[in-house]
Amino acid sequence: MSNTNPSKKLNLLDSSMLIMGSMIGSGIFLVTSAIARDVQTPGMVLLVWLITAVMTVFGALCYGELAAAFPNAGGQYVFLSKIYHKIFGFLYGWTVFTIIQTGTIAAVGIAFARFTGVFVPVISSKNMVLGLVSTEQLLGIAAIVLLTLSNFRAVKSSALVQNIFTIGKVGSLVLIVVFGLWAGFTGAGSVENFEPMWPDTFTLISWGVFGAAMVGSLFSADAWNNITYIAGEVENPKRNLPLSMLLGTGGVMLIYFLVNVVYLYILPIAKIQTAPEDRVGTLLMETMAGNYGLYLMAILIMISTFGCLNGIILTGARVYYAMAKDGLFFKPASKLNKHDVPANSLMMQGAWAIVLILSGSYNSLLDYVIFAVLLFYLLTVGGVIVLRRTQPDLPRPYKVFAYPFTPLIYLVLGLFVTISLVINKFENTYPGLILVFLGVPFYFLFRYLYRENKPS
Repeated sequence: MSNTNPSKKLNLLDSSMLIMGSMIGSGIFLVTSAIARDVQTPGMVLLVWLITAVMTVFGALCYGELAAAFPNAGGQYVFLSKIYHKIFGFLYGWTVFTIIQTGTIAAVGIAFARFTGVFVPVISSKNMVLGLVSTEQLLGIAAIVLLTLSNFRAVKSSALVQNIFTIGKVGSLVLIVVFGLWAGFTGAGSVENFEPMWPDTFTLISWGVFGAAMVGSLFSADAWNNITYIAGEVENPKRNLPLSMLLGTGGVMLIYFLVNVVYLYILPIAKIQTAPEDRVGTLLMETMAGNYGLYLMAILIMISTFGCLNGIILTGARVYYAMAKDGLFFKPASKLNKHDVPANSLMMQGAWAIVLILSGSYNSLLDYVIFAVLLFYLLTVGGVIVLRRTQPDLPRPYKVFAYPFTPLIYLVLGLFVTISLVINKFENTYPGLILVFLGVPFYFLFRYLYRENKPS
């Protein structure tokens, strides 16, 4: 007979590595090209990443208070349910399942396959098998199946895999920074690449474009909240959750900022803006090391995407597990296997991610939900303030640093980005809200089907 409560096996190192491994995917090697096209100057590119770092770390600090107060599997689903109403938590979990987590799994799986194709040319989006599926899609699906099955084992074993890949890709990024700065100092770079540092004038329109440009950096830094999904399996969560969130997000954002300094030091901004297929990371390594650099970058991105894939597969399934325990998802997802792992939830997640890969629609869907995801973040961070007022006596083993300024600064910056998106990329905002609200009838359907289930 399966258990219903997971065991606590992840220590501070495991939790920090899980955050860093889930955050670092392929985005850092791609999005700076689009950001540079939007904001035009090196200073504004670096400012995008600096504000992204502030938002990410401040958001993590706020989530740390909530995670320490509610150290249960499900993370943000639990927070929104406790702070507002279960329908808010469900709509977040619905969006996580339908596209946020599964769409990211699909996209990262394809990214892994695409860069594998650098070494194995037969793996390509153009090589079809039986005229139905490409070899690139097949490898992406195989990676998802392999890591889904791998995560059926005890969470500590999955964490070991995550730690190995995270150490590898963090070390590789640090080497890129060191090698890039060394190459720059020895003649490959130029401080003139940073001129002109700033635009000649600043207008409301330019600031609106700036806010919309932050979408790429914010979602390259996303998945830092995934550790809260697996809070029920963290040792001493009241201490380790907030501390790992600070260490993990702070470490990644520092590396991201330095990588962008290297990009701008080695490459003129015009080259960054016109990098083939936006692969600015590959262009950097080719510039510094020729064809060897191209292959080194491909290996790095393969390691990075594989490790990222493992992390988001591991964590995402815990959200649906928590929802199922509350009678708000398919009941089998609430069961754990002999290793105290929600294997059914993992299988459901993997199956839907594979459907998204085969549909080929995940990239556009991810664009559409960006606005909705930001709204959920704003609701959750705002929840720190709400809970301080509505539940002042709630035990808070960790309280967010510099309250109320930390959540307020996040809210101001987050609102700036969301308003900028509405003004500058409206076509990518309303579809996300439609997708979220499509979950409303499913909320009532699950309540009807599993009305005998009581929230644990």
